[in-house]
Amino acid sequence: MTLQIGIVGTGWFGMMHAEKLAKLDGVKVAGFVATSQQKADEAAKQFEGSRGYATIHQMLDDRKLDAVYICVPPFAHGEIEKALLERSIPFLVEKPIGLDQELPSAILKGVEEKKLITSVGYHFRYFEGTDRAKELLRERTALMALGYWMGSMPGVSWWRKMEGSGGQFVEQTTHIVDLLRYTVGEVKEVYAAYGDRYMSSIEDGVTVPDVGTVTLKLEGGAVATISNTCAIPAGDRSGLHIYTNKGVLELGHSGLIDTETGRRTEYSNRSNPYELENDAFLHAVRTGDTSRIRSTYADAVLTHLVTIAANESARTGLPVKL
Repeated sequence: MTLQIGIVGTGWFGMMHAEKLAKLDGVKVAGFVATSQQKADEAAKQFEGSRGYATIHQMLDDRKLDAVYICVPPFAHGEIEKALLERSIPFLVEKPIGLDQELPSAILKGVEEKKLITSVGYHFRYFEGTDRAKELLRERTALMALGYWMGSMPGVSWWRKMEGSGGQFVEQTTHIVDLLRYTVGEVKEVYAAYGDRYMSSIEDGVTVPDVGTVTLKLEGGAVATISNTCAIPAGDRSGLHIYTNKGVLELGHSGLIDTETGRRTEYSNRSNPYELENDAFLHAVRTGDTSRIRSTYADAVLTHLVTIAANESARTGLPVKL
């Protein structure tokens, strides 16, 4: 059985997924939806037998699809997911899943009613270093954590507007929030402080904060702080340090560093997390077995709600309980 896959979005993520999918046996990239027919056609011509469409409805009317990948900016969610829900088509969606609480909650209700197979692109969950950290935490007590996403402002216009991206904590730092939830536990309260230090003075149309720090209380009793900036000239670092009763676990893109008392052990991330993510999702579409999927839509909503609560706290100056 050859899976027929549609791609919504022709930016970096959409094309990255398409290229990886096209190399797999038993998978066909059948169509693309873009912000214009021209962009969709340009993407489709790179894949034999694929077609371009201006809307999700046109693609679904023209092609019988087994699954769809949704790779669009935060503000563009809603109509796509609802169209797929109407036809009970499984989907993998890149984070973040929206700009507010209401839309993802409504989509989740539909997903649960249809018992639809879903996956969300929190790729840190598929790293070997993350696996090892979870194993070690079974034997250790997580005391606190420090997370960070330090970088420059992406060049696309929608990213620098709150109504486009939701800000850095929602659009990028959500990965670190999700990694905290996945390794240490659920968040029950957040308090956030954001600032506008520099970017709005040198770039037009900037309404997102360019610095921020969020303090989180976790259900198990641990506490955490996650900070971010999009105002430095180049990317500095992103990751999560978990402080335990037996030392520090440092998680990042390259792997895990375990500084257990008197020792330092490194675990490298060797596998491609996007390939593992695809394998888990496509296996579920083929067999109905969702056990390999590490972030379902329901799980991703919990991460998203933490980031939305942080924005609310920064706006009001008050802690927000989840």
